[in-house]
Order: sequence, then structure tokens, then C-alpha cells
Amino acid sequence: MATANKTCSLGQKIYRFGFGVSRAIALLIILCGCSATDFNPEAIAWKTYSNSRYGFEFPYPSNWTSLPAPENDDGIGFISPQNNSVEIRGWASQQLPNSIDKDPESGKKIKSNFQTAQGISGVLVVEVAQQVGSMTLTLTHNQVKYYWQGRSNSQEFPKYYRLFYYIAQHYRFQSLEH
Repeated sequence: MATANKTCSLGQKIYRFGFGVSRAIALLIILCGCSATDFNPEAIAWKTYSNSRYGFEFPYPSNWTSLPAPENDDGIGFISPQNNSVEIRGWASQQLPNSIDKDPESGKKIKSNFQTAQGISGVLVVEVAQQVGSMTLTLTHNQVKYYWQGRSNSQEFPKYYRLFYYIAQHYRFQSLEH
């Protein structure tokens, strides 16, 4: 499937749209994602998920339900109480030293396009397909690859975009705290 990339100046996010997505939906997502101002993080009660195995944490709305954690304790997922197809997930995995900063398909070095509030550089990719929209943050630190992802159906993705972006911004490494 061919993709077209569109970079939005707000937060230097990368958008990939499959040609199967209608232009109207794609335009709506860009406009809502780059200019929506109705998201107010102070109006949300937050909790923090902390992963002791890999030393990362991220905020999540306190009324979201946690999914069963994997036995290896590499991360967790949460679903929205309003719509169980809306989910956020965070996880990590050990990586081989020479594969950490390279695209597995092309072998080229991956350029950072995002920085968390803690100052960690990473890659933030927003993908909107016909059925599902997602925002995926990928970070590397000390030979570990860290991931955070927010997902929803494509039609509702603009509604959750700011929430997902806020959580990605506040993803933290516990070992870097002062």
C-alpha cells in the first residue's frame, strides 16, 4: 500500500495516510489535530502507570480500565470507559545494540521528530488507516526500546488526538528523575 507523508508543524508529527482513507477524513484529522483547543488536561483526574522492570511511567485518565498485564511485566494497556475500542499501551523490550536506532526494513538511521517534557528524544508517528488511527511513540535508552501507543477507530481519532499527544509528552524514564 502506498503512503503519503504530511508533516504538521505542531510538535513535528508525521502523518501517514493510506490512499484508501477519504480525503475528507484525512483533512479533518489534520485540522483537528493541529488546531483543536478543547482538550484541558487539568479537567482530567490522572493516575500514573509505573513499570518497575524497565523503569518507565506515563499518565493515564484515572477512570480508564487496565487490561491484564503480560506475565513478563514488559508493559500495560488501558481502555476508555466510554468506548472499549479506544486504548493506550506502554511497553518496552531489550534490543541488540546495533538495531536500536535503525529502521529494520531499510537499515537507515531513524531521525527523532519528538521530545518529551522530560527532554527525551524519540520518534512519534501518527497513522490513520481506513479502520484504525494510532499515535505511536518510540524511544531508546540504554539498549532498551520503549513504546507508547494510543489507538482508536479512524472516525473518532480526532477526538482522542490531544489526549494521546499529552500522554506521549509526559512519558518518563524514572532513572532520569532528579
